[in-house]
Amino acid sequence: MTEAFQTALRLVFPPRCLLCGAQVDSDFGLCGPCWRDTPFIAGLTCDACGCPLPGEPGVERELCDACLANALPWSRGRAALIYRDNGRRIVLALKHGDRHDIVRPASLWMAQAAKPLLADGMIVAPVPLHWSRMMRRRFNQAALLGAAVARRTRCPWCPDLLVRHRRTAKLDGLGVAARHETLTGAIAVHRRRADRVGGRPVLLVDDVMTSGATLSAAAQALLARGATDVRILTLARVVKDD
Repeated sequence: MTEAFQTALRLVFPPRCLLCGAQVDSDFGLCGPCWRDTPFIAGLTCDACGCPLPGEPGVERELCDACLANALPWSRGRAALIYRDNGRRIVLALKHGDRHDIVRPASLWMAQAAKPLLADGMIVAPVPLHWSRMMRRRFNQAALLGAAVARRTRCPWCPDLLVRHRRTAKLDGLGVAARHETLTGAIAVHRRRADRVGGRPVLLVDDVMTSGATLSAAAQALLARGATDVRILTLARVVKDD
């Protein structure tokens, strides 16, 4: 009976592409043209931030110029999409369009990207929002993605491992140094969750990485409370045009 109901429901409401609304074969998918035009990250990537690099994957660890030039508090990182074109549309639809249906396919792409990052005893945690921003937005997109990634990777999940106890100005338009300065001391481990950090690695999840300032502040807070390693996973990575 359930199967018959689902068949009837599909006849009335056929699956639609997440981006353009065209009919597709399965729920939570992209049509052929939208899939083709979505900038998935594949091949050789920076091992620290996940941005694509020229060349073929090998056994050596490769880093992009930005990660070579800066000391990072996390050890490894990956992203599923480049933040442009359809990649940008997907992130903004989730973040500002209340498109929670995007979490399901996005978490699948992220879990695939995260395979090299997973380690024994790893706990998954999101980059936190300040409570005032949470009240206005009503949800933390990093937490939605992180919870789904944790289920797919079967890692323990701690949604409130970190807190943003100081509201910071928006980072849009700020340079790298200003972004890092703005976030200094803004994020800390929740005082009631400190026992979950010590002696274990953490997979830190966010929707987008731009300069890495927010992820750096979060990673530093985790390491200060005894995390053995921090690795980062984002849905999308901002990549500068050559």
